[in-house]
Amino acid sequence: MLKTFAADLLQVNIYENRSEMGKAAAADISDAIKRVLAEKEVCNMIFAAAPSQNEVLASIVADRSIDFTRINAFHMDEYIGLPGDAPQAFGNFLRRALFDHAPWRSVNYINGNAADIEAECARYTALLTKYPTDIVVLGIGENGHVAFNDPPVADFADPVLIKPVPLDPICRQQQVNDGCFASIDLVPTHALTLTVPALMAGKELYCVVPAPTKADAVAATVNGPVGEHCPATAMRNHPHAILYIEPDSAAKL
Repeated sequence: MLKTFAADLLQVNIYENRSEMGKAAAADISDAIKRVLAEKEVCNMIFAAAPSQNEVLASIVADRSIDFTRINAFHMDEYIGLPGDAPQAFGNFLRRALFDHAPWRSVNYINGNAADIEAECARYTALLTKYPTDIVVLGIGENGHVAFNDPPVADFADPVLIKPVPLDPICRQQQVNDGCFASIDLVPTHALTLTVPALMAGKELYCVVPAPTKADAVAATVNGPVGEHCPATAMRNHPHAILYIEPDSAAKL
């Protein structure tokens, strides 16, 4: 680790490179899982799906000291209307990167192609309520979003746990920048997302943010005012949140 400091309640850790950052975050997450499982039968986890999470997800699934049979897994957002077999779908991303590689107790997908979106939100709300979140593994978008809570739709006092949202143009362009879509016109315009309160309800948050494209968002998260203009700033009020960054993403701190 190159440096660690606090931004309000948020712990910020800067690592030498992307690989070390991912390994360190995964080690902390592994320890957190074991703490939870020492106290109760199952651990409930929410995962982000994005190329920024590749290193931490690979390190988690490679850790065979984790008892995956006692973990209920959730993901935090999904496009609306993307074909079910599309590789860009976040459920499919996590299946390839994580869920197919360990014997999870359960994997709970958001269905962005549900015939009744309101009913799908009710179904997932019931699951999140039944299995209160212990650990959230998340990232930060180029516009400061967490999950698909872009600044225009983010609400720190949102009364719901999951909702349909329009996607901000900066958010949609990020999907192109990440190499997930060839052009912005191919990126869906709407998605289902867990809300900011749903994510902040996790007892422990581990936020992994590499790459120079995230430098502005990281600087706003750490040094800017707390508010919905940069949804990731909500972590600064969380009692157990850690931000993992590397020299590229930390360049504007």
